[in-house]
Formats: sequence, structure tokens, C-alpha cells
Amino acid sequence: MPDLEAEDQKLVTLARSSRARTQAAEGAAIRDTDGRTYAAGTVDQPSFKLTALQAAVAAAVSSGAEGIEAAAVVTAEGLLKEASVHAVRDIAANAPIILADPSGEVLQVLGR
Repeated sequence: MPDLEAEDQKLVTLARSSRARTQAAEGAAIRDTDGRTYAAGTVDQPSFKLTALQAAVAAAVSSGAEGIEAAAVVTAEGLLKEASVHAVRDIAANAPIILADPSGEVLQVLGR
């Protein structure tokens, strides 16, 4: 995969940190159109479940973000969940979504 720009690499680093900190299946980070970042891990509660990217988007939207510039997901599964992609596409039809493995190696970039 091609090298990422510094701001996109920062999203991968934040997603990796979020995943490691909570020992979650996934970690995610997004950058809104104002340059603010939001990071989250998978939420797996008896009453509800969110992918890490859904949780990060929810944090951004609840904080007043009006758009998403880019997103990153770190997972050992090697694939993006459809629900994660839809969470971003509900707000930003063309924002790149970066998929990386736990080491930070970029596996795929959607939307570029």
C-alpha cells in the first residue's frame, strides 16, 4: 500500500492506541472537517454493540462534527465491517477509510 500523509498516519496511530488501551477487537479514529480527531474501540455490551468506527462517528456527531475528512480502523480481522463503512458514508460519501492491521500496516484505503 502507498505511504500515508502525516495526518492520516496519525489516525492509524490513534486507532492502534485505542485498540490497545481497551484490548478491543478494533480501534478506530476519525478526523472531522474542522481537524478535530475522535478515537474509540469496539463496544460490546449485552444491550448494544458498536464497531469501533461506529463509536468514533457517534462521538464526533455528538460533539457537533458536521463532516468527516478521513477515518482509520485497526483490526486483526483484515476487513472492514459493512456497518463501519455505512457509519462514515452517512456523513461523508467520499472520505477515505483506512484499514490497517495491529502493527499499523495499511491493508486497504476505501474512497481514494
